[in-house]
Amino acid sequence: MTQDLNWIEAAVAVARPRVVAALLRRFGSVELAEEAFQDACLKALARWPEQGPPRDPTAWLLAVGRNACIDGVRRAARETSLPEEIAPTEEDEEQARVDAMDDAVYGDDILRLLFICCHRDLPRTQQVALALRVVSGLTVNEIARAFLVSESAMEQRITRAKRTIGQADVRFETPSPLVRTERLTAVSAMIYLIFNEGYAASAREAKRKHCLCAEAIRLGRLLLALFPDEAEVTGLVALMLLQHSRTAARFDGTGGVVLLEDQDRRLWDAAAIAEGTALTDRAFRMRRPGPYQLQAAIAALHGRATTFAQTDWGQIEQLYAVLAEMQPTPVVALNHAVAVSRVRGPQEALARIEPLAEALANYFYYHAVRGHLLERLGRDADARDAYRRSLGLATSAAEATQIRTYIDRLDIKP
Repeated sequence: MTQDLNWIEAAVAVARPRVVAALLRRFGSVELAEEAFQDACLKALARWPEQGPPRDPTAWLLAVGRNACIDGVRRAARETSLPEEIAPTEEDEEQARVDAMDDAVYGDDILRLLFICCHRDLPRTQQVALALRVVSGLTVNEIARAFLVSESAMEQRITRAKRTIGQADVRFETPSPLVRTERLTAVSAMIYLIFNEGYAASAREAKRKHCLCAEAIRLGRLLLALFPDEAEVTGLVALMLLQHSRTAARFDGTGGVVLLEDQDRRLWDAAAIAEGTALTDRAFRMRRPGPYQLQAAIAALHGRATTFAQTDWGQIEQLYAVLAEMQPTPVVALNHAVAVSRVRGPQEALARIEPLAEALANYFYYHAVRGHLLERLGRDADARDAYRRSLGLATSAAEATQIRTYIDRLDIKP
């Protein structure tokens, strides 16, 4: 039964974006589409373990979800006749509509859904949060972690976004070129957050969440096909490919995290590194630098180094300096400090991160980095305190195990 349920969870995760998008195109309501999909998932949980998987899980969920939508509309109308525009169509007519949409230049339901979620009436944070919830099906808690906010605050953010979309009566149609360009930044951010949720998964969750990385890369490629001359979209796809290339080396046999300096680089995906590096070079030739391109260039430098010792930290530090000016966030400043520690030593790096203490007080990696810098400076007692603070903020067993290793290392020092 457990195996069946695990398979169902994976099938639902893959199907969700396409099914919700198709239901929204057909019925025009985000709330109705989401509720219908959840209803279809409950029916799948009740039937699939006993009856076995359907031939096409996505089509099955769509059919059941469509019936749930029709039932919902009928209930809302108090059993009155369905309006003509949402009445069930003949099979050949429905197929003709699908074929016409698939043959269109902008013929991807999921990408349409992304642009709807990134509607101009929504603040940027609500746009991305809504897309993560509706398109990828991430839990509110997962999205809250990505934004470093509380779960209740994120729940309110998503609820307000859905209400705004509903009140705006947004049509499920292809946005104009101008509107697509306006929303491109938000769509790119949403795709990258989907990727990060899959990439940040622990070894135990990796198989279940691997589809998020694959889906994000697929959406990124689709976006790049639509905007081939956008340097930042090119950089985004390059960044995801370069980060994903290290997946096989990121965990040991027990599920523990393997840091970049200790990874077996023979396990890295050479093809993904080559493609990501080529895309990075192509993006920089456009001479319109942006945050994704800079991060991709940093990842490409790691990818080019055959050993950790050969890493060009000087270039990486310079790229982070530009990124910090372009995107002055506490997390970027923290990453810049790590590069500084490799070039100019831990003392200067520590001085750079101390002002970030309040902003990153609840951020696991801040305290882990601080502990590492203090340890390099020989301040073992302070390092131990920082590691313990980090341990209390760990969100996975792998993170906790990693920090306990550092604490144990300090405890056995003479």
